[in-house]
Amino acid sequence: MPAHQAAGVTATAAPPHGADHGPDRADRGGDAVRAGQRRPRLSACVRQIDADVALAVQRRLAPLLAGRAAQASAVDATFGADVAQRVADFTVRGGRRTRPQFLWWGLRACGLPDERQIDAALRLGAALELIQTCALVHDDLMDEAARRRGRPAMHVALASQYADSARGHRTRFGESAAILAGDLALAWADDEAAALDLPGHQLTRIRETWSQMRMEMVAGQYLDVQGEHTQTRSLSHAIRAACLKTALYTVERPLQLGAILGGADEATLRALCSAGRAAGLAFQLRDDLDDVFGSADRSGKPAAGDLRAGKPTYLVALAHAQAERDGDRHALQVLGRCLGRPDLDATELDEVRHVLERTGARQTVQAKVRRLVAQSMRHLGTAPLDPVAHARLRLLLQQVAGAAPPMPLAAAAGSRPTAVEGASR
Repeated sequence: MPAHQAAGVTATAAPPHGADHGPDRADRGGDAVRAGQRRPRLSACVRQIDADVALAVQRRLAPLLAGRAAQASAVDATFGADVAQRVADFTVRGGRRTRPQFLWWGLRACGLPDERQIDAALRLGAALELIQTCALVHDDLMDEAARRRGRPAMHVALASQYADSARGHRTRFGESAAILAGDLALAWADDEAAALDLPGHQLTRIRETWSQMRMEMVAGQYLDVQGEHTQTRSLSHAIRAACLKTALYTVERPLQLGAILGGADEATLRALCSAGRAAGLAFQLRDDLDDVFGSADRSGKPAAGDLRAGKPTYLVALAHAQAERDGDRHALQVLGRCLGRPDLDATELDEVRHVLERTGARQTVQAKVRRLVAQSMRHLGTAPLDPVAHARLRLLLQQVAGAAPPMPLAAAAGSRPTAVEGASR
């Protein structure tokens, strides 16, 4: 589908040309006419995507996934209905399309894109949403989460479908089927990335970055579950996991993909990547704070879910390190007794909150978030970016880090103001 159609813009056909001129003049005149016709059409297409990146990606996803689900049903009707259609529905319902937004504004930072670049950005945006579906489905399975986006999680829905015939293995079936659903989403994402129509050198860099992002996403999630299992309280482990699973995957790599599409020079790439990494890390640290001190309504997740799971967050690692330095046995005892307890009650949660404040961990993380946001803004300011894209990126980076309210961008983009997914996925 041409980029202007994917974005909902009606194309205007170029008029006949060159009828009364020689071949050279006809070609030159025709090129000029066609270029004159394309420029307003492209500008309108870009303006429409600028106004609502999420909607443009949605328009790309809906027919794409309808086709994919139909292909899966042609392979096998049961597989198509049980797995492929669920993956398609889950992806189309989506969240705020955070990663495609960073990709689009990374492209726009380099100027006005052409039709090939627009098509590639929308294709990659759809691919990012599919890889996010894979991550969320598998993450819910690993976390034993019962719900996602107000509905039963994938493994729960699949287990419930065959509850009457499970013969004691209902949970096992749901888990196995959800693994396959996540794998299918990842395969579809890679199919989209592989179908890009770009010049060879640009395609090579896109593929290298895409491959690196997938590896980092899996590595970050592994560090998360490995740290949870071993109950590590290492500060370096916590920061590394946060960087891999959130800063890189959610912000820096999507920005980098867009900037490569836009033909950014190395200095601009470095500035955008540095800005993205700092804001992405601030996003994860802010999410850690919200898990303990925020409300479930604001975060969109159960209160203290990471604490109850015993996740190795930077906030907890910092409190543990400070308590050890101070010889604070009471704080160490509270952390040791309460972390990783699914049945943690309100009184015990208040005890943990008190320890996180008394050790200074909460205040230290809050200060670090502010420094990271400031660093992100400084890096962004060093690059010669398109003025419109610079303003949007500045706001988007601040929003993802929790330093600006989500409503202005959501209103401008026509999206509902929901929590950004991806911090703990």
